[in-house]
Amino acid sequence: MAGKMMAVKSVACMAILCMLVVAPSAEAALTCGTVISKLAPCVSYVKGAGAAPPPGACCAAIKALSAAATTTADRQAACNCLKSAAKAYTGGQLSRISSVPGKCNVNIGYALSTSTNCASIK
Repeated sequence: MAGKMMAVKSVACMAILCMLVVAPSAEAALTCGTVISKLAPCVSYVKGAGAAPPPGACCAAIKALSAAATTTADRQAACNCLKSAAKAYTGGQLSRISSVPGKCNVNIGYALSTSTNCASIK
């Protein structure tokens, strides 16, 4: 009887391990490298001065990034990456970063800021 119980427990453990191994991953498809490379055309605008609008390539990039972030995990990953990257900028550059989506008529669903709570993005 004890041997039978041990066999049942072993089978149950193996079944659980198999489920863990083949379970779909909840990781984001967007990597930080992808986000940064997509938005490279925006760097000149962010570092610039004056009231010039973001270049067309920057707006196309933010639209493409918004379209690529199809899942909650993607949106949170993009947010965390942008939040981290924004820490390299100061003052007026930060306000230029936060203005890009609006000036490009793209609603990304959250503010581009170093204080954005990316975990709250759905």
